[in-house]
Amino acid sequence: MKWWKWVLLVLALAFLVIQFVRPAETNPPIDATKTIEAAGIVPADVEAILNRSCADCHSNKTVWPWYAKVAPSSWLLAKDVREGRRELNLSEWSGYTARRKTRKLKEVCEQVKEGEMPLKVYLPLHPSAKLTDAEKARLCDWASSVHIDATAKPAS
Repeated sequence: MKWWKWVLLVLALAFLVIQFVRPAETNPPIDATKTIEAAGIVPADVEAILNRSCADCHSNKTVWPWYAKVAPSSWLLAKDVREGRRELNLSEWSGYTARRKTRKLKEVCEQVKEGEMPLKVYLPLHPSAKLTDAEKARLCDWASSVHIDATAKPAS
């Protein structure tokens, strides 16, 4: 057998073996009273943008696509969702302090303006998540108009 056939065989076997190393595709339970929508600060048009372009990585309602079942893309996707939820989880908004909420709203605007969000790697398979300039401006207008009550305590 020629050397390149051995290489192909080893690569095929490695691909099969890595399919057994599966990350958890979890969607923790959502308490509707703790979501950003429940806070009453999100108008319907902004909620639609957040659901379409942000919720897959920044909430507990991730829609796990077919490629989430195939390693190594499953590993990358699970990592992106974990990091996204850690940075901002719209499903757990009420658990944030007023200071963190204010900072996160500012970051939402900064990151969409700079084209950092949604992630460029996400957009080819999710073209509907791409934000128009008008949607970026709307998110920024909304984020800067929200007043967070500094005396409110995070929900436990």
